[in-house]
Amino acid sequence: MLGIIVGTHGHLAEELVNTCAMICGQPDNLKTVTLVPGEGPDDLIAKYNEAIKEMDTTNGVIILNDLFGGSPYNAACRIAINDENCGIVTGVSLPMLVEVINYRLCNGENANVKDAMEKAVEASTAGAQMFHKNQVEESTDDEGDDL
Repeated sequence: MLGIIVGTHGHLAEELVNTCAMICGQPDNLKTVTLVPGEGPDDLIAKYNEAIKEMDTTNGVIILNDLFGGSPYNAACRIAINDENCGIVTGVSLPMLVEVINYRLCNGENANVKDAMEKAVEASTAGAQMFHKNQVEESTDDEGDDL
């Protein structure tokens, strides 16, 4: 199975997973790693290693981090550099997490790290949308509100 780790500053990872569970149900084979005040890189590496040890990573593990270049990302890189079945994607968001979980669910034992990484980036891009009232064309008829 493909393991999923959400690694962030503070408790963002835990809250993203809790929110995701409202949409997808409680995901299995998923762990969170958080950096809290007073911790350093070695603490994070130990947390990542423990999370990986506790999961089924037969098909690899994808680590979803909050910030490129941040401590959770840098520590994850120290894990991934030694494991070709470990991939990292930054900019974790709710759409990204939902997509990766659904990808794994739909592909089961065929789910792999590289495809999961591509799905994560696609979901992140597609999840960022804009809306401004100027985008809505003024209606000349009085048939009602299109919204």
